[in-house]
Amino acid sequence: MAAIEASGLVKTFRSRKNVVKALDGIDLEVPEGSVLGLLGPNGAGKTTSVRVLTTLMEPDAGSARVLGHDVVKEADTVRSLVGLSGQYAAVDELLTGRENLWMFGRLYRLDSKQAKQRAEELLEIFDLTEAADRTLKTYSGGMRRRLDLAGSLIAHPKVLFLDEPTTGLDPRSRIDLWKIIRDRVAEGVTILLTTQYLEEADELADSIVVVDHGAVIARGTADELKAKVGGERIEVVVHDPDETYRALELLTASLGVTDPEATTLEQHSRRMTLPAPGGSEALVDVIRTLDAAGIRIADIGLRRPTLDDVFLTLTGHEAEQKDQA
Repeated sequence: MAAIEASGLVKTFRSRKNVVKALDGIDLEVPEGSVLGLLGPNGAGKTTSVRVLTTLMEPDAGSARVLGHDVVKEADTVRSLVGLSGQYAAVDELLTGRENLWMFGRLYRLDSKQAKQRAEELLEIFDLTEAADRTLKTYSGGMRRRLDLAGSLIAHPKVLFLDEPTTGLDPRSRIDLWKIIRDRVAEGVTILLTTQYLEEADELADSIVVVDHGAVIARGTADELKAKVGGERIEVVVHDPDETYRALELLTASLGVTDPEATTLEQHSRRMTLPAPGGSEALVDVIRTLDAAGIRIADIGLRRPTLDDVFLTLTGHEAEQKDQA
């Protein structure tokens, strides 16, 4: 059974000056107990999708269901079943961590005793017990994000929406939050994750949907998407800048590369990238070819495509740092 289903979602924003179609017929399906990574450049429609699926915004067309419930017709039921952690921590700076979680519990209609008990459980899970009685003004960014995520779990949601949950965190805090997310998945929670960090989707998502200009342009596992930009590639940095073009010509011929667009050359860094048919065997061939030509190698390596490569290939530009739609 799909925990999240969306079919033909359309959402248009109008102003006196222009019309922006934030969603242009998006289809999504997330199986129970899995993680879907929703990727896209700035303004692609990721946050708008989350807002529609969590009943914060009604679509202009199309339909969506969460755990079998229509997000428009059964909005109250959907809200009782999901948790949401947005791009910005939805916490009260004047309250303590414990008070914030108790308040979240009461908003989810837990009685005072249940809210208090659940707050204590989450403070321990998120390693916030020692800071529980400090006001949020004294919390670091990572602590605030953990508390916000804890708040989204106060009512034991079966489906969790995480909209760029690690934005602005230091690497250590991001890794800590990844572990918490994995633990929730292990408990059977279904997660839809939007992120500006492509390696985050690579680490956490079972499947990935790439959106651009409000439409789905690719979907699949991380490996399937990487396959769209070809196999392994060889990166070579030559020692002498004057040898870069000669080296590229020799290697193009040696590896049998016929498509000029399959290779790249950064003259300022003396770095060239070429397809690597045969993987490590091609790497050996490159070293032998350049050695025979008397061209010294400063650096060389074999690498698989990354999600950054996928992003650039599919959208024509790199991932942005913020998502306004």
